[in-house]
Amino acid sequence: MAVRWTTAVLDTNLAGGWAVARCREGFLVDDNGALFPRDWLKRQELDVAFEHGVGHFDGQPVYLLELNSAQTVAGCSWRGLRQFMLEGDFDTYKILGYAAQIGTWAREHRFCGSCGQAMTQVHLERAMYCQPCDLRSYPRISPSMIVLITRGDEILLARSPRFVTGVYSTLAGFAEPGESAEDCLVREVREEVAIEVQNIQYVGSQCWPFPHSMMLGFHAEYASGEIVMQADEIEDAQWFRVDALPPLPAGRSIARYLIDLYVARRLGLPEPVLPR
Repeated sequence: MAVRWTTAVLDTNLAGGWAVARCREGFLVDDNGALFPRDWLKRQELDVAFEHGVGHFDGQPVYLLELNSAQTVAGCSWRGLRQFMLEGDFDTYKILGYAAQIGTWAREHRFCGSCGQAMTQVHLERAMYCQPCDLRSYPRISPSMIVLITRGDEILLARSPRFVTGVYSTLAGFAEPGESAEDCLVREVREEVAIEVQNIQYVGSQCWPFPHSMMLGFHAEYASGEIVMQADEIEDAQWFRVDALPPLPAGRSIARYLIDLYVARRLGLPEPVLPR
C-alpha cells in the first residue's frame, strides 16, 4: 500500500503546496476538509503566529499556519482534533495530529526556558534556537504506558472522572524519569487499582497527539490483590467478562485495540489491526 503522508521539514520561503490552519479552538475546515491551497489561505489575512513545513501528502508539501486566535473565514468553521480521530479520514487525522504537536511545541518554545529571551526557528531544522544560550529545543514526546490487564475471560477496565459518561478503558500513565516502560506499568497499576501483575508483554504503540504522548501498549496478567481505587484519579474499576463489556473508547485508539485484540483471541474472532 502506498504511503500517502510523510513528515518532513520544509522551506517556508517557498510558495505553493497545501496548508492547515490551527489555533486553540482546533483546525479550520470547509466542505472539502482541513487542507487548503497554501497561497489562498495566506491571503485570508489570518493572525499567523508562525508557519512550519510539516511534510508531504500525496507528494505535495503541507504547511502549518499556527494562529494566535480563531478568525471568521467565509464558508469555513473550526473543528477539534478529536473529531477528526472519531469521524474523519485517518490520513487527514495523521496530518493534523502531527501538525498539532508541532504547533504546540513551537507555541510553548517561543521563549527560552533558560534566559527568557525570544527564540527563533532554525532554518530547515525542527528546532527553536536561543542564540545567547546556544540552546536548541526540539519537539517533545512524552512516553506513557497503557495496559490491558486480564484474568482468563475477564478484563480489568476503569473510568476516570474526565471520561465520557459511562465509558470504561484500560489503565495508563506517564513514565517517570529513570523508569522503564515496564517499571511505569507496575507502578501505575499499583497506584490506580492496588493490584499486582505478571507476564507483561509489549503489544504495540501509537502516537497520541493530545498534546504530545507516545502510548506504549502492553498486555499483563493479573497476579494478586483486590481492587482499591486511587482517590481523585479512578472513579470506578471492575472486572468485566469479554462477552459483557461496558461502553468502550474510540475505535481508533490503542486502548480500544488492546481490548478488541484480547476479546477476539478469547472468542475466536478475526483480530483487529491497529490504525497507523
